[in-house]
Amino acid sequence: MAFEQLLSDKLLSEFKTLSAMVSIYCKAHHKTTGNDLCQSCLDFTEYAHTRLDRCPYGQDKPTCNKCPVHCYKPHMKTKAREIMIYAGPRMLLPHPLMAIKHLMSERKAAPGKPPAASSNRHLRMQSRNQK
Repeated sequence: MAFEQLLSDKLLSEFKTLSAMVSIYCKAHHKTTGNDLCQSCLDFTEYAHTRLDRCPYGQDKPTCNKCPVHCYKPHMKTKAREIMIYAGPRMLLPHPLMAIKHLMSERKAAPGKPPAASSNRHLRMQSRNQK
C-alpha cells in the first residue's frame, strides 16, 4: 500500500498486522477476492493508518487493547474490536509470525500516558531528514 512508507519499525509492523486482519475480515464478511478490500474496510484501514501515524507513543506504542490513550472514535473502535475478534484467531495460518509477534507484544505492560499533545510525527520527520 502506498501509505505504508510513512511508518517505520514497530508502527509499520503494527500496520501490516492490522492490514492483514482487515483483509481476513473483509474476505469473510464482504466476500472480496485477492488483495482487494471493500470501500468500508479500505476507509477503516486508512483511518487506522492515520491514527498510527499520530500515535503519541511513537515506536514504543503498546497494542491497542493495552493502550491508555483512546485515539479511535467510538464507532471506529467498535469496528476495530469486531475485526480483531474475528480475524485474530484466524491469523495463525496465513500469517503465523505476525500473529505470534502480536501476541507477544500484547503481554508487555503498557507504558504510562505520554505528555499531552505529543505525536510521533516529529520523530518520523527527524529520521527522514537524516537519510
